[in-house]
Amino acid sequence: MRGIVTGASGLGGRVRGGRESAVNRAGRGDHRAGPALEKPSGRAHTVTVLAPASFPEPDVSSPEITLYTSAMCGYCVAAKTFLKSKGLEWTEVRIDLDPDARQRMVETTRRTSVPQIFIGQTHVGGYDDMMALHRAGKLEPLLAGDAP
Repeated sequence: MRGIVTGASGLGGRVRGGRESAVNRAGRGDHRAGPALEKPSGRAHTVTVLAPASFPEPDVSSPEITLYTSAMCGYCVAAKTFLKSKGLEWTEVRIDLDPDARQRMVETTRRTSVPQIFIGQTHVGGYDDMMALHRAGKLEPLLAGDAP
């Protein structure tokens, strides 16, 4: 798995991939190694750390999935679990680690709750909104790139 982690400290902010990296979990500003760093599992993970200015913005012309999340959010975990079960990848923007990203999210969505889910240029809403689209059979066409 290859992930990209960025943020103000270089250890938080955005996570690209299907799961949050050990670096991101441990990078909460307390400078202690998290359990995932203390006890290696034997699996190698490649993490590329980029400066915030060099992180590419999501290509909104394709149906890339972007999740605005925070660490202690059950609905965020549920959204990621659902997307993972569908074999999908996403870009995760941790607003608890990046105040500028939080501000952009609020300005764009007019909401302060997380997760906020985007598929391409379409703002899906939160977890419940995504699941309502799924139950109505409207999520899969959106994921395929068909406009709503």
